Amino acid sequence: MAETTYFPRRLILGAAMISGVLLALAVHMLGARYGLDLGGLWRSDTHEFMPTGAAIAWWLIATVGFSGGYFTAGLMQSAVDGQIPHRMRQFLIAVGVLLLAGAGQAASAPSAVPTISGVLAALAALCLGAVMAFCGAHFSLRRG
Repeated sequence: MAETTYFPRRLILGAAMISGVLLALAVHMLGARYGLDLGGLWRSDTHEFMPTGAAIAWWLIATVGFSGGYFTAGLMQSAVDGQIPHRMRQFLIAVGVLLLAGAGQAASAPSAVPTISGVLAALAALCLGAVMAFCGAHFSLRRG
């Protein structure tokens, strides 16, 4: 009878957080390319309370960070048991690579956002993605 091995809880939590943060940053870069920028929060030239693009970007980054942490933690728990089919693993790897490649392409283009606003928006996206990825991974590990 084969002995079941388990990943340490902290390893799963750390890997899920890294995955969630990377996905959140990738979505932030892709969203900034299409006008969904957190930098709109610091602009004083608009007369709105909060620009709609900034609010959508905020929720999108939070959702992707949480989902990325949650699903990565769940997949890592089930991967030890051999419950993930080989084709599903290949599909998930391909989606991750394509998302990060698209974010790299978006980040390499010139930005219309001022530098300080862009740096603050990137730091806000990083912090938001990290907190939400931790929450998603934590809830996934508590469920399992």
